Amino acid sequence: MATTVSADDVTQGEHLRHRLPYDSVLETIGWTPLIRLSRVTKGTRTPVYGKAEFFNPGGSVKDRIGLQMIESHERAGRLKPGGTIVEATAGNTGIGLAIAAALKGYRCIFTMPDKMSQEKVRLVRAFGAEVIITPTAVAPDHPQNYVQMAKRIAAETPGAVLAGQFENPANPEAHATTTGPELWEQTEGRITHFVAAAGTGGTITGVGHYLKSKNPAIKIIAADPMGSVLAELWRTKGEGHPTGAPYKVEGVGQDYIPKTLDMDVVDEFITVSDKDAFAMARKLTREEGLFVGGSAGMITHAALTLARRLDDPNACVVTFLCDTGERYLSKVFNDEWLRENQLLDVESTSIEAVLGRKDASTPVIVGVAPGASVRQAIRLMALHDISQLPVLDGTMCVGSVAESQLTSKSLADPKVLDLSVGDVMDQPFPVVEAGQPVESVAKLLSKSNRAVLMRKDGIMQGIVTRFDVLEYLMGR
Repeated sequence: MATTVSADDVTQGEHLRHRLPYDSVLETIGWTPLIRLSRVTKGTRTPVYGKAEFFNPGGSVKDRIGLQMIESHERAGRLKPGGTIVEATAGNTGIGLAIAAALKGYRCIFTMPDKMSQEKVRLVRAFGAEVIITPTAVAPDHPQNYVQMAKRIAAETPGAVLAGQFENPANPEAHATTTGPELWEQTEGRITHFVAAAGTGGTITGVGHYLKSKNPAIKIIAADPMGSVLAELWRTKGEGHPTGAPYKVEGVGQDYIPKTLDMDVVDEFITVSDKDAFAMARKLTREEGLFVGGSAGMITHAALTLARRLDDPNACVVTFLCDTGERYLSKVFNDEWLRENQLLDVESTSIEAVLGRKDASTPVIVGVAPGASVRQAIRLMALHDISQLPVLDGTMCVGSVAESQLTSKSLADPKVLDLSVGDVMDQPFPVVEAGQPVESVAKLLSKSNRAVLMRKDGIMQGIVTRFDVLEYLMGR
């Protein structure tokens, strides 16, 4: 784009938009900002802009389709005053529907897969909706699948309709009449590439059709999570039978092609891993100040991949920032959850660094010879306030002894005190190299291996105990 919006322009635009009171919160949906990404794009000549959908009142793009789907059922006579709206949702559509339903006086029942964050579940319930949690790892046609369960509830509940985001044409129409025109106007018709994801397919279909009607040369790019079948179905033109796999990013990807997704409007699919998606969501938050969820991270990762490939300052790539990161505090922005799911790169610390944190007043290695008595070994441990010793024959570790075991044996039979250490010793401590990561060393430490000896340049440099490693892990 040739021009960018200044802070004064933004203030003036917001003033013009909000110059008069609204009759309801529903009137504030749409006309979300388009923001240039300037930090995560370093090294890329192609300009990339983000459509900030978290500015919608319900915090996501799904606010756009909630009201329109409800009104489509009202116009058809299927939804009457006091009726019930049922929907299968990843959470955001439920919130969009619940906001509109609250103003119109409808009851809401939503089914949600159990992989969805607790923040989403609680938000939907906060708007008065009933939520039924279903298992994620079931086939699309399984009765416990969240879509199948929603259909059954709608059929069995008097006065209920299925909102139907996966088949209701009002879904893509909402984007063809609002999101697409907004992007065309905000980029002054200079948009060359639109990058989004397909959950229901409503966004990418509606926006794609509108933008291509304005300029057929515009490319529509779909980001797809690794594990979704959509990318493979697009590449095989629906003729393949790909097998999906579980993935963590929420609200995008599918195990079938929804009716609201027009695969023909898509020019390319880019597959993104959970790890890359979540890393980009955190990067957008910390470097751009854009607090977004994992799906926005996934789409932006794909957009930046595209932008680097294009390497064209005259192109205009728009990525889609679907929802707010507040919905993922327990997941995407939780280091412990990411670490448990092997989705967080943690800088590896060597065992040498752990050894360097130990008290410098303690000798590097306190050991005992095989010929020493048990009495001498116990006194040596008491003197240095340690609970185990390597048994050293010169520079070789030939065994080990522990205070607890020597004490128990000596109390049971005092004659043990005068036995040689070599008569009662356990297996030698493992020897590890100085550069070995702490995490791998931790796996060697057990009840039978109370410590490891660290070797550097062929020379024993020190001893690291279970407590040393535990103290390091707790401090980290």
